[in-house]
Amino acid sequence: MADYILAIDQGTTSSRAIVFDKSGSIVSTGQLEHEQIFPRAGWVEHDPVEIWRNIREVIGQALSRADITRHDIAAVGITNQRETAVVWDRNTGEPVYNAIVWQDTRTQPIVDRLAADGGVERFKQVVGLPLATYFSGTKIVWILENVDGARERAEAGDLMFGTTDSWVLWNLTGGVDGGVHATDVTNASRTMFMDLETLSWRDDILEAFGVPRSMMPEIRSSSEVYGTVESSSLLREVPVAGILGDQQAATFGQAAFDAGESKNTYGTGNFLIFNTDTEIIHSKNGLLTTLGYKLGDQPAHYALEGSIAVTGSLIQWLRDNLGLIGSAPEVEDLAKTVEDNGGAYFVPAFSGLFAPYWRPDARGALVGLTRYVNKGHIARAALEATAFQTREVLEAVNADSGVDLTELKVDGGMIANNTLMQFQADILGVPVVRPVVAETTALGAAYAAGLAVGFWSSLDELRANWQEDSRWEPQMPAEERDRQIRLWKKAVTKTFDWVDEDVS
Repeated sequence: MADYILAIDQGTTSSRAIVFDKSGSIVSTGQLEHEQIFPRAGWVEHDPVEIWRNIREVIGQALSRADITRHDIAAVGITNQRETAVVWDRNTGEPVYNAIVWQDTRTQPIVDRLAADGGVERFKQVVGLPLATYFSGTKIVWILENVDGARERAEAGDLMFGTTDSWVLWNLTGGVDGGVHATDVTNASRTMFMDLETLSWRDDILEAFGVPRSMMPEIRSSSEVYGTVESSSLLREVPVAGILGDQQAATFGQAAFDAGESKNTYGTGNFLIFNTDTEIIHSKNGLLTTLGYKLGDQPAHYALEGSIAVTGSLIQWLRDNLGLIGSAPEVEDLAKTVEDNGGAYFVPAFSGLFAPYWRPDARGALVGLTRYVNKGHIARAALEATAFQTREVLEAVNADSGVDLTELKVDGGMIANNTLMQFQADILGVPVVRPVVAETTALGAAYAAGLAVGFWSSLDELRANWQEDSRWEPQMPAEERDRQIRLWKKAVTKTFDWVDEDVS
């Protein structure tokens, strides 16, 4: 039997291929960043052709660095940036427009138009999501309404839609020569078109948006064989057997399989997922109801999610837009040059505010500035913004679930920042726990694929793989924690009502 699973992690800033062994340990990695395209304020795009080209290359990197071939790979799993929308021609394989990224806010007029009849929660009881620019449904509408000939081609059945998992799967399994057009329940649950109970596309909602049903991929489980890799690939004939949206994949990789278990991913944005088992819980506190995972024919597992738009990307902004640091890890050293934030609070509402506020009219604000504040304070305020936003989401999870979280499992790139992790524990008042394998997003996709082909036998086997690496205990006095949270919430209110008719 083959000794490894390969996971493709198609993320917001890069694409990676990671080879895992039976213990869930990383054997090798290939990674390439792709261009971030910002045509206008609030617009964020990626080139799907560049992404697919990079994926082919990182697969080669990972295989060569492990000194293995396709014969050593039991299956391929895919995880992806979830709401980013790709529309392409089924006959040529060419995208009709760049991928519109989950952070993009250009579709707010479409949101407003749809919300005119029933408000932003018009479809929430069915799909678990409010009307927002975040989700892929309005992005499809924008492409159909703004790309020459797209509406006509879609109505004729020539166009296909997919989040980037579908784009990768279709190309990996043959593209125009019989490529599989499918997605899994977790990604489907982020479109605004899938019924949470039936796990199928809702024709009435597709009609309300004006999106032809023929564009939509088939909805499948998160762990099954969708097809095999096409013949010209280095992975030819290897089964593609797992798909999970990135945040659900990270939850799966953290072995948070049961009700009440959760994780928080610190990436481009932050995403806290709380497993509600087979129960659909509709949030009253600004959270999303989403699919957690579905293994083959077994019942679907659901989750509550707190989505934060800007965390790691704020550190990228300090690096790329301001030149305050030369590389992302330098932000910790800069923050450690000061003892506290100097009274400065940074609310990075670059794409509006996501959970728990859902305020598309908000924009970023740096408040509390005095002559005393220096670049160290700004770096610290940027890090602390991640922890404060997580605190607000956790408050909402506790309120919705009726059960206070006793510790927080974390993953993602920012968890290497010990200063941030300690502040996170301080501002939450509960321990923060980092696993040995921090690449839990790719690991979750590998687990889903491996279960489908018998590489791993059970969830218990996966639980046994999880190991604690580091733990941060709260050290901040309760009075200071309360003061900091009060000032943060005051800072958040300063971002409201910025966008109006003549401000984008």
